[in-house]
Amino acid sequence: MTKTAPKSQPRKHRTAAEAKADLNRRREWRFDLPLRAVVEGRLPQGKKFKEEATLRDISSTGAYFCLDSGVIVGSKLHLVIEIPPQATEGQKVKLRVGGLTIRLEQPNKKKKKQGVAVRFDKDFEFLTKP
Repeated sequence: MTKTAPKSQPRKHRTAAEAKADLNRRREWRFDLPLRAVVEGRLPQGKKFKEEATLRDISSTGAYFCLDSGVIVGSKLHLVIEIPPQATEGQKVKLRVGGLTIRLEQPNKKKKKQGVAVRFDKDFEFLTKP
């Protein structure tokens, strides 16, 4: 008795969103939100730094942004992210979250800023001003 190969299913046309989802195999959705943030941490030599940045994207587990400071993979960073007033009924709300640098990209030749990917800690705090 010989076995025959199973019949192949007709190829289903994928939507652009499905194709994009295949390319982005992250565990969490990333949102391209240019949120302003203040980033603090220590440089490899131990010197503290504090720098303003704009997030390029953010998810529930991390964020990507560029810095002038020379952090390294494994650097512990603290971010204070400004939440847009449209999302908070006009209130001034900031999110304070810590994280660990997990990936770096070469500095941009024009701006000389280093791309930094951070994985957030589980602890976070919302800061509100009356």
